[in-house]
Amino acid sequence: MPLPRPDLPESHYPNEDSMLSRKFGREIANYFSGSPLNRVSFLRVDHTFLSTAFTHPSTSFLIFNKLNPLTKNPSELAYASYDEIKTLTGEDPYKKAEEELIKEYNSSTYIPQLVFLGLDSRRSDGLVYREVYKGAPIFALDVTPKNHLKEDAENLILQFEAKGFKFAEGRLNLNLKAGQAAMYAEGRHMLDWNSRNPFCAGCGQPTLSLHGGWKRTCPPTDLAPLPGMVSTTPETPNQRPSCPTRTGITNLSFPRTDPTVIMAVVSSDGKKILLGRQKRWPPHWYSTLAGFLEPAESVEEAVRREVWEESGISLGRVVIHSTQPWPFPANLMIGAIAQAIPGDGERISLGHDAELEDARWFPFEEVREALRIGTSGLSDPPGPDYKEGGLRVPPKTAIAYQLMHTVVNTPFLNGGDAKM
Repeated sequence: MPLPRPDLPESHYPNEDSMLSRKFGREIANYFSGSPLNRVSFLRVDHTFLSTAFTHPSTSFLIFNKLNPLTKNPSELAYASYDEIKTLTGEDPYKKAEEELIKEYNSSTYIPQLVFLGLDSRRSDGLVYREVYKGAPIFALDVTPKNHLKEDAENLILQFEAKGFKFAEGRLNLNLKAGQAAMYAEGRHMLDWNSRNPFCAGCGQPTLSLHGGWKRTCPPTDLAPLPGMVSTTPETPNQRPSCPTRTGITNLSFPRTDPTVIMAVVSSDGKKILLGRQKRWPPHWYSTLAGFLEPAESVEEAVRREVWEESGISLGRVVIHSTQPWPFPANLMIGAIAQAIPGDGERISLGHDAELEDARWFPFEEVREALRIGTSGLSDPPGPDYKEGGLRVPPKTAIAYQLMHTVVNTPFLNGGDAKM
């Protein structure tokens, strides 16, 4: 029996009465958004702040092993304390300023990846920095057993498991409570980005993590012996080969987010919605069409191109609905609603791109019923009221569900008050 899906996060200022909310309705907050943390991104360059945050009594650490989060149960993350993790990280990895860390860089030394996620201002016992920035610090820590710290990491994992905690395995974690899902998404995204970028794109040499895990740089020197050298000393670090990232202001590598468009396509008469399916999906399971935004392409152009390439449908007006972070590994799903051009524009053709096994126009009523009783993840069975052979669609934690729901269950197409 699948676990019940968690509630979606509350949108910001849900009861605000404003010109925009009256015209466009309440803002939609999708799953993996709605983080309770203040990221204070401008403080990531402040090693005094990071050092204070890292060692503060209120600080908590989200633990990841091979990108799997440590959990109390399927709906709750587990947190570790400073005393529990300092054997792996050291007393204070943020004690030194960025300039010192670059000067003392040694590519042969393994350092577990840490990422500062933000301050939880809901906690009254949190730190107070500069009398303005308040909250309990939250970090993500990768404890995947590696290199000379392999045994320490394995022992730490055993300690967590002895408490009854488990690392939630699998690509998706869609049962976490909304706020915790957002923190998990941030931590997973950032740890994954760091693990994928150990080398410089400009010269291929190892990079150093800075800014609380939000920047990687290519140092000009290295205490590790370079090819052909036997030893080195801190007084005479090895000069690394030249690198284009060290000229001008380009000495940086920041995290990437890959924009993806996902769209609910409505028929010209406003009575049907276009859904497609891939061959690997369960029987009768359909969803909205989606694809990657390409360079030098607007969101609206990407929506039209992807829909035409996958289904042969030509689109007129495209409206942005909402967005969803999707940390598998680094996507931002840009949700749109579009309407097909009547006549030949509505004729389905799968002859362009072979991605879809099938695409169909579904009457609104059939989609309403599927949203009511036929939702499930790809690997989950549908609910008890589902009738075999009926349409199946994604759960409410997916932006595809929200797009379908908006089209078939709200006054969006009729210009009503709560359009979104």
